[in-house]
Amino acid sequence: MLHELSDRERAILELLADRSFLSVSELARALRVSEVTVRGDLSALEERGYLLRARGGAVPAVHRNIIERLRLNTEAKQRIARKAAELVQDGDRIMIEAGTTTALIARYLVGRQGVQVVTNSMLAFSYARITPQLNLILTGGTFWRETESLVGPVAVQGLVNFNARIAFVGTDGFSVSRGMTTQFAEGAEIVRAMTRRAEITWLVADSSKFGKAGFVTVLPLTAVHGIISDAGLSDEAVASLMELGLEVLRA
Repeated sequence: MLHELSDRERAILELLADRSFLSVSELARALRVSEVTVRGDLSALEERGYLLRARGGAVPAVHRNIIERLRLNTEAKQRIARKAAELVQDGDRIMIEAGTTTALIARYLVGRQGVQVVTNSMLAFSYARITPQLNLILTGGTFWRETESLVGPVAVQGLVNFNARIAFVGTDGFSVSRGMTTQFAEGAEIVRAMTRRAEITWLVADSSKFGKAGFVTVLPLTAVHGIISDAGLSDEAVASLMELGLEVLRA
């Protein structure tokens, strides 16, 4: 999300990340622009789903945790998502799990025709709104604001009704010894369900997550077909992953 914005729009969202509400006058002073300019920026950001207009100002539309994560490794996440999107063909059936990197895949499917996308990601939904040729299906479920995702039994059951060629899933950390891990058990259930319903599964994760472990073990790495990461993933790491029989793509 943040990488598609102007510097001033990005600054507005970063200011909002630290406050639950900011007035137009406060933003104008902080950015050293007119209130008219700020109102125009707020309207544009609201239209794209980044914030909500409130009386005399604005409030963030996404959890602070999401904004913080969107700030990290932005360029690497873009490259990874583009690489993942290249694997999708016209008429494909895919699943996209919630995450700041996985959600970007929907953004880079522009130009694909007849692609069916099943997702529990509200971020992916926001990207897909500007890609009208995608047939997007939301799983339903309990909205988890901290991850902008739909989780719980309803979300898992929703996935049972679909069959996909590819599932793209994320992780909070991965390693040869501990496999894929996450901070949230609810998210782990979604990843497992998508893996069961897809012919092949790609783990989509930037190199900073290699060697890290979240609170919950999701799956062993052998449960996925391969990993899409960035050039920061070392040759040694790639070799250890390939020894497991995984295909490794570095963007």
